[in-house]
Amino acid sequence: MKSRRNKKLRRDFLMRSQNTMKRVTIQGEPGCFHEAAARQYFNGEEIEIIPCETFASMFDTLGNDASLIGTLAIENTIAGSLLQNHELLRKSDLLIVGEYKMHISHVLASMPGQSISDLTEVHSHPMALMQCAQFLHRHPNLKIVEKSDTAGSAQEIAQKNIMGIGAICGEYAANLYGLEILAKDIQTNKRNSTRFLIIANPLEAPYLVKNGKINKASLAFTLPHTQGSLSKILTIFSFYDINLSKIQSLPIIGREWEYRFYINLTFNDYARYRQSLDAVKPLINEFKILGEYNEFTYED
Repeated sequence: MKSRRNKKLRRDFLMRSQNTMKRVTIQGEPGCFHEAAARQYFNGEEIEIIPCETFASMFDTLGNDASLIGTLAIENTIAGSLLQNHELLRKSDLLIVGEYKMHISHVLASMPGQSISDLTEVHSHPMALMQCAQFLHRHPNLKIVEKSDTAGSAQEIAQKNIMGIGAICGEYAANLYGLEILAKDIQTNKRNSTRFLIIANPLEAPYLVKNGKINKASLAFTLPHTQGSLSKILTIFSFYDINLSKIQSLPIIGREWEYRFYINLTFNDYARYRQSLDAVKPLINEFKILGEYNEFTYED
């Protein structure tokens, strides 16, 4: 049964290869940072954006249509990792096929003809509000209201013609919905960046890696609850000249004081990387490759 399904998915992919348009799912409304990242990653290619309300619904959408590609925020230089997205990815059947690191610049926008002193509230996604904490601290007159999306906040203000409320969003979203920008570049850390993952069905993954070059991998695994277990793993990677660029641990629900590790590895020699995996597998449990891909460009 599974073999027939895989053959059908492969046949569908070959049929779609005649059409160059990519269909990309995002979390958020049109104009959000996810859309901007998708368009910049696929720069020069024709893509169709498919918005989803939540990350969970985005994974459901991807799981129901193997032709779709996803763009997923995974970490930010100020707010840190999006832990729930690590778990959503691990539990899915999708693979990482690329990444995009994008500079995030926030603006405060409102209906035209107002100043900051006219506003009583500011709406945005909790992460965006966190990234603009110092700016908001300087404007105590603004009541902070958390919303599900940055672009969605701008969209709501524009569609309902709401006066006295501002949105923290991207400049692209502000312009898209016809809002007036009252302040630019308001994030606390001017080197504010988010790393987005490009994810896809495993059957399509090999055809979506940029330039066909693999120099980075994301893995998930658990370790025996024994002394020095993590140190042994890191020593093996070091022996094979594999660079550990990120490590993230999450508690395993229902198993006290046990953790699942998410790591990113970069390497110059793919064969040596695969040898390192063979060496560590006997020492780890619940091992899963989340993706092997190209550490792509940084958009500054």
